[in-house]
Amino acid sequence: MLALCAALTVQAADPYPSRPVKIIIAFTAGGTTDIVARLLTPRLEERFKQPFVVENRPGAGGNLGTEVACHSAPDGYTLLVNTVGPMAVNPTLYKKLACDPLTELVPIVQISDVPNVLVVHPSLGVRTMEQFVAYCKAHSGQINYSSTGIGTSAHLSSFVLISRAGCDATHIPYKGAEALKDLLAGRVQFMFATIPSVIGHIKAGALIPIAVTSPQPSRSLPGIPTVAESGFPGFQAGSWVAMFAPAGTPADVIAALNKAVNDILADKAIESRLVEEGADPVGGSPEKLSAFLRSEYEKWRQVVRDSGAKVE
Repeated sequence: MLALCAALTVQAADPYPSRPVKIIIAFTAGGTTDIVARLLTPRLEERFKQPFVVENRPGAGGNLGTEVACHSAPDGYTLLVNTVGPMAVNPTLYKKLACDPLTELVPIVQISDVPNVLVVHPSLGVRTMEQFVAYCKAHSGQINYSSTGIGTSAHLSSFVLISRAGCDATHIPYKGAEALKDLLAGRVQFMFATIPSVIGHIKAGALIPIAVTSPQPSRSLPGIPTVAESGFPGFQAGSWVAMFAPAGTPADVIAALNKAVNDILADKAIESRLVEEGADPVGGSPEKLSAFLRSEYEKWRQVVRDSGAKVE
């Protein structure tokens, strides 16, 4: 009788998902991560016949939303779409975190690669990496670069490039979009920014793109070379967007979500929209994302230590 009851209980269990699913974004609405996630949610709703509700939980460099996800029930009804900062940089950058995203979250799928692009104010009069490096050396110690905060990929990308170029520039950290505003106003000379955040200004001629940080040229900015092929071999310092779940989430739920996102990314309409937004679709298995995340953590751990960046 007990065995029969257990079997009936399993048979009666609702298939996943049987109610709305929450997707936490650790950044503000309208940002790169938010844009990418919201491109997928309508397709996820079509596939699973349930609402997928985006909840923005910004704060502390992405740590707040990440912590909420870490401490959520591992039942598949709370997911996290996150990026390089909270997942691979902050574990070294911050002295103490309320959770360890590397152990308290499990990978589902990498959604996209989001290269940074080195952009300069037109007043510099440079258009190539060779010209940019020459300008930096001629004005060493006199130029400033902005970032969206200490330890962000924008900050660390600039640090690595300037260090390898052998010149000196002053880092000016901002909170969010203010970094771009001062670059557009000419109060700082350059910055690394995600392509979605600056592609409109590039098209308008308000900013000059020099090179992208991805291993290959970005489809979103055709004709713009990579930093690596512009005199800095091996340079790769972009961002990315991926989906995670609290550790302990059932394997069949992870598998269902992974297949769904991969199928959505294979749709040409979604692929075109992502590229239009400055994000190159990736996809792949949870295992592939896990290995990638570990390599990203090791890479950025060394960069953070070399830069001396710290956030209490």
